[in-house]
Amino acid sequence: MNMHEPQRFDTARLRGTLTEREPMGRHVSWRAGGPAARAYRPADLADLREFLAALPAGEPVLLVGLGSNLLVRDGGFAGTVIFTHGVLNRVQLETAANGPALVYAEAGVPGPKVARYAALNDLTGAEFLAGIPGTVGGALAMNAGCYGGETWRIVERATTIDRSGQLHIRRPEEYDIDYRFVRLKSGGDEWFVAAHFRLTPGEGARSREAIRELLGRRIASQPLNQPNAGSVFRNPPGDYAARLIEACGLKGARAGGAEISRKHANFIVNAGGASAADIEALVLRAEQAVRERFGIALEREVRILGEDA
Repeated sequence: MNMHEPQRFDTARLRGTLTEREPMGRHVSWRAGGPAARAYRPADLADLREFLAALPAGEPVLLVGLGSNLLVRDGGFAGTVIFTHGVLNRVQLETAANGPALVYAEAGVPGPKVARYAALNDLTGAEFLAGIPGTVGGALAMNAGCYGGETWRIVERATTIDRSGQLHIRRPEEYDIDYRFVRLKSGGDEWFVAAHFRLTPGEGARSREAIRELLGRRIASQPLNQPNAGSVFRNPPGDYAARLIEACGLKGARAGGAEISRKHANFIVNAGGASAADIEALVLRAEQAVRERFGIALEREVRILGEDA
């Protein structure tokens, strides 16, 4: 598909906002990258269903929340990006038929907001979400976790949407789930639009204190004052990606405006004016160095997609 010849489809019934050649550097936490051919901000979930049903069958689709694990190459993405943050933003307390407390959160809700909401309602088990720099949708898609917690350990059920705009209720047993890995066993294109999190009644004050401690550890150990995408690589079994990269002497390594963080070697920061190519060059350099020195193939947590400039 040529980005300069955008797909046309019926938008008469839609209530959201459609733009063309949307700069993705505005929407990813690295603050770098090329444009999406089209971008849509739905009015709500019902409008998203209408939009997906109207899309041409072969249209590439990408759902984006806070863009905290994403890089679009400088040549852009020849498809449609759908923004969920600020749109799919409902979070509420529910009770399951068998008694456990459930927090319902839509895909555009930031993880830290879910953690705080649970604590304010005297529920425990979601504190780790305060350390996830993305939204519920992204956390579900990659089984995000930190400090001993993982997203799918607390999922009661998830709601997904397919390309035709149909909604599905999915249970954890319908997925292959592992460390930073989630895949629907039956296959097919579906995106997460919400989840019910199963939590345990407890003391909200203790949960809030745990959240404060977790955030303090993040501030002390991660370069939060510079644009970044969180951890670039998954930790290999029994080791840490940051340790391997640092052992290769790559802390502080530069490519244009991008830098492997001097504070945490598994972070690449935009030190000023970095292009997507600069960032990807450091990703590739770290992968090559660790492979050559340790024989370990690092696996990426971040997604890099699109076309070179």
